[in-house]
Amino acid sequence: MDLYSIIRPALFRFDPENAHHLSLESLSFLHRHQLLNPFINKSSYIPTNLCGLTLGNPVGLAAGLDKDGKYIDALAALGFGFLEIGTVTPLPQFGNPLPRMFRLSNSKAIINRMGFNNDGVQACIKRVEASSYYQDGGIIGLNIGKNATTPIEEAHTDYLIGLRSVYPFASYITINISSPNTKNLRQLQSNNQLYHLLEQISIERDKLIQQFSKRTPIFLKIAPDLTLEEVEVIAQYIEQFQIDAIIATNTTISRDQVSQEKQKDQAGGLSGAPLAHLSNQIIKQFNHLLNGKIPIIGVGGIMTGTDALEKKLVGAKVVQLYSGLIYRGPNLIQECISAMDLD
Repeated sequence: MDLYSIIRPALFRFDPENAHHLSLESLSFLHRHQLLNPFINKSSYIPTNLCGLTLGNPVGLAAGLDKDGKYIDALAALGFGFLEIGTVTPLPQFGNPLPRMFRLSNSKAIINRMGFNNDGVQACIKRVEASSYYQDGGIIGLNIGKNATTPIEEAHTDYLIGLRSVYPFASYITINISSPNTKNLRQLQSNNQLYHLLEQISIERDKLIQQFSKRTPIFLKIAPDLTLEEVEVIAQYIEQFQIDAIIATNTTISRDQVSQEKQKDQAGGLSGAPLAHLSNQIIKQFNHLLNGKIPIIGVGGIMTGTDALEKKLVGAKVVQLYSGLIYRGPNLIQECISAMDLD
């Protein structure tokens, strides 16, 4: 029995952000009291190598669902092969004004303009360290960004603070330059600004490798709204600065696939089913330009196991879920694992 399909209509009566918090708190409660089993299918253990990391399986949690690392153990119990926490910023911040999350149920989509709301990087690190999943060697990526009050010209300073802070604790570190919900952030994907940012990160990484005697992989999370010319520049810099993997993609500012939805004009990033094609196109382009040499984490529009397999077929090594969980529930995880394992 898929209990989530029974519960979902009640959850969808709540404001989306309130439903988000209620779902996570309920999940945490069930986990603490060992009551999660009726809600999940036990996920297969399929060891998967990603940049020298051994993942439990090729299906991970995307950043954004657990921004502060408050629910790591409960989310891990759902059967993910790895978790990504964040986005975290150097200083705590509230994010954008409420309301800032909207369901487009007919399209199985979500628009959000959260704005990197989080408790700050130091609070997140403490929660990561305290989690059983971390202590047992689970793979946790930490996704870092800049504070809204930091001028875009000084963005690299925030990323360097984040990099230094999370380096000893993260299995991998994601540089998020692609959220549409922090003013001007996507400018960092442009030619000159991206070069400067990745150059600074590369210099700092070399210092951190010496300091901690380990090389923590660094991933770059990109937007789905890039032109081919922008993709070509980013691909060149990824190789030049030895970025270990690409996360493709973040949410889209396009509304082409949801033109009939009442909430389509809400500002923010669109995720869910309508994002699948855009994400797949970007994955395919990067895979072609990089000749498959740089692993790609596919995310965006995965609502079924078939969607996950399609991402693998166009070039993704592993995938991450977020919006699909909201519409399908935890059973989507095993469905995606099974589909990707069949290929």
